[in-house]
Amino acid sequence: MQNLLPLAMAALVVLTLIAWFHGRNRAVASAGVHPSALHSLPGYSGAYLAIWAGLPAFLILALFGLFGNLVVDQLLRHALPQDIRALPVEQLELFVRNARALAVGGTASETSPALLDAAQTYASLSRQSHVGVMVLVIALTTGGFFFARRQISAKFRARNHVEAAIFALLVACSAIAVLTTLGIVLSLLTESLRFFSQINALDFLFGLKWSPQTALRADQVGQSGSFGAVPLFAGTFLITLIAMVVAAPVGLYSAIYLSEYAKPSTRRIVKPILEILAGVPTVVYGFFALLTVGPFIRQTAEAVGLGAQTQSALSAGLVMGIMIIPFVSSLSDDVINAVPQALRDGSYAMGATQAETVRNVVFPAALPGIMGALLLAVSRAIGETMIVVMAAGQSANLTANPLEPVTTVTVQIVTLLTGDQEFDSAKTLSAFALGLVLFVITLGLNIISLRVVRKYRERYD
Repeated sequence: MQNLLPLAMAALVVLTLIAWFHGRNRAVASAGVHPSALHSLPGYSGAYLAIWAGLPAFLILALFGLFGNLVVDQLLRHALPQDIRALPVEQLELFVRNARALAVGGTASETSPALLDAAQTYASLSRQSHVGVMVLVIALTTGGFFFARRQISAKFRARNHVEAAIFALLVACSAIAVLTTLGIVLSLLTESLRFFSQINALDFLFGLKWSPQTALRADQVGQSGSFGAVPLFAGTFLITLIAMVVAAPVGLYSAIYLSEYAKPSTRRIVKPILEILAGVPTVVYGFFALLTVGPFIRQTAEAVGLGAQTQSALSAGLVMGIMIIPFVSSLSDDVINAVPQALRDGSYAMGATQAETVRNVVFPAALPGIMGALLLAVSRAIGETMIVVMAAGQSANLTANPLEPVTTVTVQIVTLLTGDQEFDSAKTLSAFALGLVLFVITLGLNIISLRVVRKYRERYD
């Protein structure tokens, strides 16, 4: 029964195509020898019939694919004997998982007569649910087909109905994006409020020591943990600053060169090579930073009498800057190329040199896009984790020395949420507080960039 869902989806696609052809042919037949009598093109009538025949059934199959197993699990829990339902939550969940594994032909960690009976019950409920969904899909497809078929005629406004359906789809997609963002914000806010109910917000935002681990004995230091996040944000900004010092000028000047000075043959070779950097996995950059850049920085620092470690903010920032060069160069190149050639020609006609034209005409015209590219690069640098773990370490040091190891907010979030965690402890909840503050900081960067763009943007008719 598990293979019925893909088969049903494939059959529904075929039926939807058949409905489209039938609706189109019926519209043509209704017009007779006068095609101009049709209100809408025949394709709209076919699309209208296909929407009614296929869309409701597709929605049912999609919902069943997402939540079908959850429904069957819940039905199985209600069908279990009372003594099994009285088990602790963890044991009951394990029992249900084992029953589901046996029902689909897998293996379980243990077997018992009660478990075998539960597996048979699960298999029966699964078959019944699949059959019920198939019957519902057939009924919806058939009913939708004949309902829409009766409406198709020469005067039927099929185009209006199809466009209304497309408009509703676009609104639904927009609503999903908005609701997803709202859900992320609410989840961060809810868990962060739980954290701030245990830890003072001022201590979190302005504390200078980060040590979320709690002691096992009362006589150990840091029994209640220290949740001062300043070292994390300082490390994040330090590595991001180093990365942008590398990526911003190199990426921007590369874009200017490729757009304004390079020959077409040079551009065809150099631009793909730059964009290859964006396709390299971050773990490869991490290895490069740990095995090559880090030791080189340490040896160079020791040669001039400075103390340095293999893992450092400078190593992570330099490699991260190399990684995000394509984000700046490629987007800036596209934006600069989009500046109208007439602006350049007008500048040359006034006697400006090429460098003056780039500085005074092209760059101001492309400034909004360049700001967007830089903001994307900053967001990419702030959110990077793997390079920081391998190249900068996980030490929450409050320092401005780029030769020392530091950590970032995203690294600590991953560390706090890795493995089995209790979501009632301040240690785990601190990850949500870090995420919320990082979200606010990113939002602030967006607002600042928009203000900069509005202030310096030049409008052209």
